[in-house]
Amino acid sequence: MAIRMCGIAGFCNSAANWKEKIEKMNQRMYHRGPDAGGIWASDDKSVVFGHRRLSIIDLSENGAQPMHSASGRYVCVFNGEIYNYRTIRDKLLVEKKVAAFRGGSDTEVLLAAFEAYGIRETLALCKGMFAIALFDRETKKITLMRDRVGEKPLYYGFVNGSFVFASDIGSIRVLDGFQNEIDTAVLQIYFIHGYIPAPYSIYKDIYKLDAGCILELDAPYATPKVSPYWSVREAAKYGEAHPFQGTREEAADELERLLKASIKEQMVADVPVGAFLSAGIDSSTIVALMQAQSDLKVRTFTIGMDDPKYNEAAYAKEIAKHLGTEHTELYITPEDAKAVIPKLAHIFGEPFADSSQIPTYLVSKMTREHVTVSLSGDAGDELFCGYVTYSSIDRIWGKMKSYPYAMRKMASSLLVNCPLAKNKQILQTKAYLLGAKSPEHLYELSNAQEAGNLAIALDRNVHPYKHNLMPYGDIHDPQSRIMLMDMEMYHPDDILVKVDRTAMAVSLETRVPMLDKDVVEFAWTLPIAYKKQGDTGKLVLKDVLYRYIPKEMMDRPKKGFSIPITKWLKEPALREWAEGLLDKELVKKQGILDADVVWRMWTDYIKNGNWRIQIWYILMFQSWLAAENVG
Repeated sequence: MAIRMCGIAGFCNSAANWKEKIEKMNQRMYHRGPDAGGIWASDDKSVVFGHRRLSIIDLSENGAQPMHSASGRYVCVFNGEIYNYRTIRDKLLVEKKVAAFRGGSDTEVLLAAFEAYGIRETLALCKGMFAIALFDRETKKITLMRDRVGEKPLYYGFVNGSFVFASDIGSIRVLDGFQNEIDTAVLQIYFIHGYIPAPYSIYKDIYKLDAGCILELDAPYATPKVSPYWSVREAAKYGEAHPFQGTREEAADELERLLKASIKEQMVADVPVGAFLSAGIDSSTIVALMQAQSDLKVRTFTIGMDDPKYNEAAYAKEIAKHLGTEHTELYITPEDAKAVIPKLAHIFGEPFADSSQIPTYLVSKMTREHVTVSLSGDAGDELFCGYVTYSSIDRIWGKMKSYPYAMRKMASSLLVNCPLAKNKQILQTKAYLLGAKSPEHLYELSNAQEAGNLAIALDRNVHPYKHNLMPYGDIHDPQSRIMLMDMEMYHPDDILVKVDRTAMAVSLETRVPMLDKDVVEFAWTLPIAYKKQGDTGKLVLKDVLYRYIPKEMMDRPKKGFSIPITKWLKEPALREWAEGLLDKELVKKQGILDADVVWRMWTDYIKNGNWRIQIWYILMFQSWLAAENVG
């Protein structure tokens, strides 16, 4: 199987210096595929595609991109993996849709399937992670496609009136004449969540294609049409309407079978494959099922810290020893982590402030020294009700719901504006939550209210986004509605962005077996009682894990890959860096954030120890802005 860590790019209606432009876009995403690059232009140069490639085997022209279909009708650039491409290839051969294949790449199979079955039917057949651009030379139509859950990125939009797309937003920004303004209406969302959710980006007229969507664009390439081909919401609705009928043990049997099948497909490679091991339920389950299906020792990787509050390396080592993996660990110092911070703006290309981005980068960098592909345990919390916040929302809503909404809303308004509050921050937090209409509204307010109060951005306008657009009531179970909220926004726009960008920065391919289509759809059929009882979540996933690892080995609080950022920011090196970015005169001159609010938050943290996560969000925005201005 050709392993392909790639980047794709392209533009329309910008024929002048087209070759120089596309090569510049390719160069900006060199890290996504440092082995080879390809470009293609239509006869009239109205459509131009670019591709960066890292292929561990099959470096022949048979696997090179941009690639043409056998008939010459389609041209494609593709980033990602189709894990079941052999099954699709066999189907094409058995049905005599194709006489033979000239190479062994999944891109060639994709193109043949597009010709034989059409785009939507082909995507329905595919299991994988991908961002695809396809040009139909007969109809002159461009089609962009993104995988079901958003593992691979795809930006698109308009620069100087020309349609552009790329895996890396930086590849769009390097285009000559790029003058797209910062979209200040996304800043309120960013300061709530620490990331910018699809379909928005930090720039006006540049967007992220949503997970599970297709973008179609006909000549003269002015009006893109976006539509879904798969939806996690529809999967959740279908699963709730068609619940699993077996016992919890039977559910664990089926989940184990599906995970094993997904992992087996994702372990296929002619290069070294390993896995991240954080010692949590999710990564331990993936590693256990990998080792159960491998004759060789699976390579596992973790990072540790000397601070016991943040260190799980000892537990990971114990699990690795029990499973018999070949384990590698790296203890990082504060200096190691701090050295990553200046790189973050370039790695992410737009403001992104999940501070676990730092240890994720470091574990990816260490892992890449030993393997080329690493499996990850992401999605266990969102699919199997694992987050502690799910229990707290359940508990708070259980107390609130017996009181009429009108009464709670009135009390909320009075308390929010109460001038006599002794501790205004705590009182306002509780007051805002009191005004929730539903469990999912409570979940949204628990994230949003403090950032809303702070009014960090000068622009008070805010785009509508998923959490306030979706009618979550069409899912009946309250816990499932909250998990769905995370699967629609937090998981694709935070977790998967973090993993993709940090791993790609060091040319490491990551794969997420729990995001296999069959696993995701099965998870939504499970009764909530199979996932969570009281404050204990991920029940059925643990049932699978405890078949391989003793329960007592796993019974401890989760820590994950986290760092003591609140402590480090008070130390001289980072404090000096932070105060340089938060300087009142600088922030005023920039004219984007409220300098008084920003400095008041920082002073309150330094003098009184009152930490707000928005401080890190501001620092990551200011760091990005500084890099963007010089970039």
